[in-house]
Amino acid sequence: MSHVRNSNLGYPRIGEKREWKKSLELYWAGQLEKDEFLKQMEQIRLQHLQKQIDQGIDLIPVGDFSLYDHVLDTAVMFGLVPKRFGYSGGKVSLETYFNIARGTKGAVASEMTKWFNTNYHYIVPELDEAEPALVENRPLQFYKEAKQKLNIEGKPVILGPITFVSLAKGYKASQFKEKVNQFVPLYAEILRELQDEGVEWVQIDEPILSTSISKDLMALFKNVYQALYEAAPHVKVILQTYFEAVEFYEDIISLPVHGIGFDFVHDQGKNLEALKKYGYPKDKVLAAGIIDGRNIWRANLEKQYTFLEEIGQFVSKNRLIAQPSSSLLHVPVTVKSEDVLDKILSDALSFADEKLYEVVTLSKGIHDGKEAIQNDILKSTKSIALLNQSSFRNNKAVQESIQYLHAYKAEREAPFQVRQRLQEKTFQLPLLPTTTIGSFPQTQEVRKQRLKWRKGELTNADYKHFIQAEIKKWIEIQEELGIDVLVHGEFERTDMVEYFGEKLDGFVFTKFGWVQSYGSRCVKPPLIYGDVSFKEPMTVEETLYAQSLTDKPVKGMLTGPITILNWSFVRDDISRYDVANQIALALRKEIEELEKSGIRMIQVDEPAIREGLPLKREKWESYLSAAVYAFKLATTAVQNETQIHTHMCYSDFEEIIDAIHALDADVISIETSRSHGELIYAFENNTYDKGIGLGVYDIHSPRVPELDELLANIDRALQVLDPKLFWINPDCGLKTRGEAETIAALKVMVEAAEQTRGKLLVTKKQ
Repeated sequence: MSHVRNSNLGYPRIGEKREWKKSLELYWAGQLEKDEFLKQMEQIRLQHLQKQIDQGIDLIPVGDFSLYDHVLDTAVMFGLVPKRFGYSGGKVSLETYFNIARGTKGAVASEMTKWFNTNYHYIVPELDEAEPALVENRPLQFYKEAKQKLNIEGKPVILGPITFVSLAKGYKASQFKEKVNQFVPLYAEILRELQDEGVEWVQIDEPILSTSISKDLMALFKNVYQALYEAAPHVKVILQTYFEAVEFYEDIISLPVHGIGFDFVHDQGKNLEALKKYGYPKDKVLAAGIIDGRNIWRANLEKQYTFLEEIGQFVSKNRLIAQPSSSLLHVPVTVKSEDVLDKILSDALSFADEKLYEVVTLSKGIHDGKEAIQNDILKSTKSIALLNQSSFRNNKAVQESIQYLHAYKAEREAPFQVRQRLQEKTFQLPLLPTTTIGSFPQTQEVRKQRLKWRKGELTNADYKHFIQAEIKKWIEIQEELGIDVLVHGEFERTDMVEYFGEKLDGFVFTKFGWVQSYGSRCVKPPLIYGDVSFKEPMTVEETLYAQSLTDKPVKGMLTGPITILNWSFVRDDISRYDVANQIALALRKEIEELEKSGIRMIQVDEPAIREGLPLKREKWESYLSAAVYAFKLATTAVQNETQIHTHMCYSDFEEIIDAIHALDADVISIETSRSHGELIYAFENNTYDKGIGLGVYDIHSPRVPELDELLANIDRALQVLDPKLFWINPDCGLKTRGEAETIAALKVMVEAAEQTRGKLLVTKKQ
């Protein structure tokens, strides 16, 4: 075969209109029978494959589709089910599969955390209880399905053994090699069975190769992949990396695989530099990720064509594959559904389907010559230029503010110890104050009324009256429960980033630009397409109304600049740090408005700081420095008596504890319920001398926690944290929970706080 092939690494699961999510949630609610649910999922899966066939993709991934998460899929394929779920061997049932992810009344769900530096969450495999065994060959099943139903030779996608074990928990660092070697025979069995079925291409994902790995780990790669090659020498394995430049390029290209996939978009030129310096083996294919799999901007086809030509100097056409830089899981499905965006903007967008078109176009251009794709090149060049020249990206006032950032103070007036004394006098809170993270249940009625208002079927006045009624109801519930610091509930907000994006200049929203965050939870990231600026107060009205209903403090609730940045699709024509500071300056004005209105507790949530860490450790310091600066730029203009809170979730914080301290927030709250013990270790090894709340129960599970659980979690935390600085709260917002379970869980939380408070006071008297 002499032409340049093209490939895809993975396709969004959720469907153009989130059909996947709807089927999943109907099944969980008991409104869809299992057989019908599985039938609907198969239809969605096959539709996705058919779209890729129609686009002209040569190597179509199969097995990238999931009912919840591909890491969980890998774990259950090997029978890795924690004992608490009552698993007794064999193929893992659908019920058990979902129980691992969501928990049951008697068993806490497995931990969930970020997939590398993306906003996708995976279920963390637990390796400490079960001996792995191949209980079902999922890649083989998906390959057979694609062949039988659509008559295609799919490319099975498998999460590689070394990355899989790296993402798991339940073993000591010294056991890593031993754990990986447990899986090698199982992966070998998968590949042998694929080989016996006549599979030609297999994609094994090893994104761990793009992180800061050791020479020892690279040696392990050589041994593992030699064993896999010997087990199935006739299967063409493409070892796929993404999200960054690889470490140990020379070692990687010498591995016994048929091809290597490199990310040439997010590598900052390093992969190309290595290719030029060390060349490429003549017996391997090079799968070149040249279309951005993580952002939504149209590719400059002129530039990428030239880039692909440059790569082609080192690899013959028949050994070159054009593809996205990563799975398209991280982008929406298609721009075709967006019919209300400004044409200048929509013409500059590219979602999953459009990215596949770009991949096919580039492979065609390299094969047939540049003139064959000249019209597409001209369209892309013109679209990008029109957006860059537009008024959206040329706000002189914003650009001058960024140019003269030194004019803004980014430090609190007094150190924390001084602020703490003033705040104690101001708020008069009890020991171990209780609060929640911000949102309360968004019931079907809340969503229904918001939709009616958005459609113009409900007047602004009627909608405002409805929102105020919800706020009043939940202020009364919080007071009745005995919570110390209240929140208004965020009933007017669809999403913690979308809400602010809708009220700031420089953002725009799609109708169907959804992406999967975790499980059935889909988010619609805003598009930061222009210069960001403050227009008018965004949260003052609802917060003031809530405060008028109670004598207890009500927190103002904002989303922080780095989280807004990391949970958005960000313009790629200027530095991300410049965009973060634009957002920070806009939030600074909102915080000033809240303080002027008498709101003296303001929470600026930064759940996404950790997830934005670069994959290379040498880049951490500059990123964290920029993140801390943006947070402080937003929050430090307030008076000493004003208490700044922040919230973070789902991450390993020990490595960034210094940056968390540097934020200089008066109170931080951190998710710990699924990994409570692990996080507390961070505070055993590092002194934290500001207010802190370690989430005492898991809000992502429908179960109501037992009192003893919460007492144990609180007692464990108080072994390493000062009771005078400790707050008690759930681990995250309560938007997705039901009203009854929320009230029941908070009642237990308040009881746990009161019991612990009583014990501490008795001890103090003694």
